[in-house]
Amino acid sequence: QVQLVESGGGLVQAGGSLRLSCAASGRTFRNYFMAWFRQAPGKEREFVATISWGGGSRVHADSVKGRFTISRDNGKATVYLQMNNLKPEDTGVYYCAAGLIGYGSRPMDYNVWGQGTQVTVSS
Repeated sequence: QVQLVESGGGLVQAGGSLRLSCAASGRTFRNYFMAWFRQAPGKEREFVATISWGGGSRVHADSVKGRFTISRDNGKATVYLQMNNLKPEDTGVYYCAAGLIGYGSRPMDYNVWGQGTQVTVSS
């Protein structure tokens, strides 16, 4: 089973960009579908994007489509989330997740989670 560590969060102005990284330990990284979720204060955890084992297939939530891009580098055992044109409503804790169910958009579809990284977008 992999372990996940996110990085790259921070404070940015609306319209700005951030790139989140999620480094995985363990030799089975390439067996997992990977995903990003986010959670704002007082709200449920929300699906952002998911990517297949080889990176050839990706699904993004409608709320981020055209602004965010998920990618992965299996050689580095890392998944990324490039976030452009950020909006205040993108504020929250961003979590990286790994699972064996393809293209899942529910937290229950993933069984390994990172600790999260805070993203704050000011208006």
